[in-house]
Amino acid sequence: MRSPNLNIQSRIPTINPAVTTRINPNIAVGIGRTPPGGNTPRPGVSSTLPNARFSPNLSPACSYAHRDSSGECREKPVARSDGGGAGKSARIGNNGAASRKTPLAALNQTAIPNELVAEIDGSLSDAQADALARRHGLVRLQSQNFPLIGATIGLFRITDRRPLEKVRREFAADTRVRSVQLNFRYLLQDQKAAAHGGDPAQYALARLRLPQAHALASGANVTIAVIDSGIDDRHPELVNSVADNFDALGSKEGPHVHGTGIAGVIVAHARLMGSAPQARILGIRAFGTAANGPESTTFVILKALNHAALHGAQIINMSFAGPKDPLVERGIGAAAAKGMVMIAASGNAGPKSPPLYPAANANVIAVSATDARDKLFAASNRGGHVAIAAPGVDIFLPAPEEKYQMTSGTSFSAAFISGIAALMLERNPALKPGEVRSILTKTARDLGKPGHDDQFGAGAADAFAAVSAVVATPFAGGSATPAAESAPGRQQVPPTRALNEPSAAMASDGSATGGGVHRPAAK
Repeated sequence: MRSPNLNIQSRIPTINPAVTTRINPNIAVGIGRTPPGGNTPRPGVSSTLPNARFSPNLSPACSYAHRDSSGECREKPVARSDGGGAGKSARIGNNGAASRKTPLAALNQTAIPNELVAEIDGSLSDAQADALARRHGLVRLQSQNFPLIGATIGLFRITDRRPLEKVRREFAADTRVRSVQLNFRYLLQDQKAAAHGGDPAQYALARLRLPQAHALASGANVTIAVIDSGIDDRHPELVNSVADNFDALGSKEGPHVHGTGIAGVIVAHARLMGSAPQARILGIRAFGTAANGPESTTFVILKALNHAALHGAQIINMSFAGPKDPLVERGIGAAAAKGMVMIAASGNAGPKSPPLYPAANANVIAVSATDARDKLFAASNRGGHVAIAAPGVDIFLPAPEEKYQMTSGTSFSAAFISGIAALMLERNPALKPGEVRSILTKTARDLGKPGHDDQFGAGAADAFAAVSAVVATPFAGGSATPAAESAPGRQQVPPTRALNEPSAAMASDGSATGGGVHRPAAK
């Protein structure tokens, strides 16, 4: 059964008639109601639509300097989550325990309550693993071997009301347990935004110089793992581009707007043009519907990384963010050692947020978001770990059921860079992750302060310059022709088109504002 949350149009509330004239009724814009209490978008994030729905600020209530190895807050006020009212907080005691008035949920904002992820002895049978769990007052929810990191990892739940930290320490002391941590949460990094003047469907192509780059490469023979929510592989923009779909959640949810949009940034090839239209997408559903939007966990992200490594992914797109996570860090390190290029959204938590992961991992290319004027997206995370910037504001993308959406976020900036990396790997499949990063940053257009800075990294990505800097090498078998161009059942995609060409890929939308704005016509 399709989740009701995936019915995009049904989620759009009644909008002032004066505003509806500015929106194509066939475009899924993702409008939601203002949360109780009158919460408004963060400062600097503007919208011309009433009740525009923005993703929550992911910045935790206390900085990572005040967290222990399991992510728990220590000696720092923690925001209440029990409806205690604005401005109220609870304080953590010196012994690491919460005040009696502190709700348990406040201590687990970044993790699933009462769940632990542990590396256990790989020789244990399921029955023995269950017995181990019972001995510590736990239930084993699942466990599996992860060849990527050479370990057996189990997911466990506490069955009583013992403090989580106490259970973690006791379980870790067992000789059959190698390590124990919280099952951290991860959130997708998109924010719905209103339409502005200009051409939202094409400005990113011009800013990135993608048409020129597509004359040199289109991503053929390159596999990109998209760890995200579900992808609608039947959408005309994506048909024949999703090589495989794996559900790390074991769910029955249908396609979702975020995963479909991310895939569209990379391989769209009908009315829109992706950054690498001939690349192959390995779709990995790792994010499922939750109360505050799609979310995932440590255990599921590790499953996704493992699947990507076992199925030949050359690039991994991670348009999500969360806390620093020992097991996921370990998985990323192993993937990097295997030569996979990993790219992540810097995050939408704003300038005051601490670094979010996996973007802040040294093996990952962290991407911030810019708009049509090369200005930084106000909600984009900053930091010395940011490597490069790419368009991520008012991006026009496919949505499930042959619809389209206009959306913003560092999620989509990361996906553009994943596509550009695929163009580079088509030119030279032997490129190592460090070489991909170096070429991207050295060929970027400097923005902001001269040189590398915390907002744009090395600057705005330039796809044509990056691809041109890669020395082309012959394809395996000695042919210089991309195999994907002759593969049976593979839709032929033109490598480029002029930005001002009135092709079938673009249609005039009379409902747009600003006079003469052209957008893809949604079905």
